[in-house]
Amino acid sequence: MVADHNSLDQPESEPKEECGVFGAWAPGEEVAKMAYYGLYALQHRGQEAAGISVADGKQVVVFKDLGLVSQVFDEQVLSSLQGHVAVGHCRYSTTGSSTWENAQPTFRTTATGSGLSFAHNGNLVNTAELRDRTLAAGIKPHAGLTGSSSDSDLVAGLLAAEAADKGLEAAALELLPTLRGAFCLVFSDESTLYAARDPHGVHPLVLGRLERGWVVASETAALDIIGASFVREVEPGELIAIDADGLRSSRFANPDPKGCIFEYVYLARPDTSIAGRSVHATRVDIGKRLAQENPVEADLVIPVPESGTPAAIGYAQASGIPYGSGLVKNAYVGRTFIQPSQTIRQLGIRLKLNPLRDVIRGKRLVVVDDSIVRGNTQRALVRMLREAGALEVHVRIASPPVRWPCFYGIDFASRAELVANGADLDGIRRLIGADSLGYVSLDGLVAASEQPKSRLCTACFSGQYPIELPDDALIGKHLLEGMDGGPALSVTPAGYGAEDAVRRP
Repeated sequence: MVADHNSLDQPESEPKEECGVFGAWAPGEEVAKMAYYGLYALQHRGQEAAGISVADGKQVVVFKDLGLVSQVFDEQVLSSLQGHVAVGHCRYSTTGSSTWENAQPTFRTTATGSGLSFAHNGNLVNTAELRDRTLAAGIKPHAGLTGSSSDSDLVAGLLAAEAADKGLEAAALELLPTLRGAFCLVFSDESTLYAARDPHGVHPLVLGRLERGWVVASETAALDIIGASFVREVEPGELIAIDADGLRSSRFANPDPKGCIFEYVYLARPDTSIAGRSVHATRVDIGKRLAQENPVEADLVIPVPESGTPAAIGYAQASGIPYGSGLVKNAYVGRTFIQPSQTIRQLGIRLKLNPLRDVIRGKRLVVVDDSIVRGNTQRALVRMLREAGALEVHVRIASPPVRWPCFYGIDFASRAELVANGADLDGIRRLIGADSLGYVSLDGLVAASEQPKSRLCTACFSGQYPIELPDDALIGKHLLEGMDGGPALSVTPAGYGAEDAVRRP
């Protein structure tokens, strides 16, 4: 998040997804390297930490650290991780701070001495209830200097405790129905790979086939990179187990699909497919509908790269206005541990984007972006384009106004900071300095997904939360800090306003 939430001159970060997960069961293959490349394909889903565990039938070994996948692993580390079962994770935190202890996979040992490697994508809404169950059972947080403070570690602790008596598969079938919220889980013991998806299927999880094994991953793009063939999605409410006896499937809940529509807008890679629909094709279709709903006379359609590109192509196709590249993105800007100086920070968006002056000078521009959260990025962008010689700047957004926070795994701003919550369309237009502003309608977005609205979660746009939130419950990424014997926090965490910490209709 930006350092100064009150300044419209500061760049804002994009909406953040929480994690990417990957798993492989493949005897005779280099599963650690397979997991590395799978996580590399999923890097966009989390840039805070990365980890891989490998099991060889006798033990589970985990290697994880803060940083990008390519920073955490090298040839020497990957070569040392030998086995036939791998679990991988790249993290963006939604519950729990960005610390080594909270990096995943989380490792637990059962009372019988068996190892458990556990990776989670999503966010649970009954974390406080799970914390109380964990404390009542005498389960300690994961060992570390400060301990772990993630909902993932709570689930891993409960799972390991139950597995000692029942076995891991039976323990999972008993525990999973008690979890509320969004979760895609990939976990393993010494010999078996498991994958599970919440009954609403909020975020994607897919199953792939190798010549000598199986793969599960957050997106189909991760299957492509390792040469696995897509088999199907892991069904909502399904637990999959893969071992030497093959693949078996169990149901722990009846499916009630509510897929996150923001996956189509921004979160997923364009070369991924969700529910049989190409994300790229969906985004082009969104752009076409955006043009039909919000026409304007202009000379050039340009995207805000990269997430705005497919929608800009669609807008140009439907409007007949030529498409062009008016902004150049620095391909090497990513997560950094170096804080910019005030002088550099004032350059704002230029750290990521720079205008092609010869292309945009003297033009009436349609600028297509995926979403507006706080509005400060768009304000800086419009100003930069005008300074570069644009005659008019018409902003078009390939999603409806974001008015509500997400409790299922996307780290938006608090509702008080969401610009669409506090201003009407013309107010937002004046705020960002555009000549005109248009959003695609929710009906248009849903139609582009080719999914029935009843199978989608649109809460960030509509305020209709499909998974009930606890009454008067604080939900946020620092909820569990200090849980190892300390009092439950009553402080609203950063990223969530006080008005977001209660149940919504």
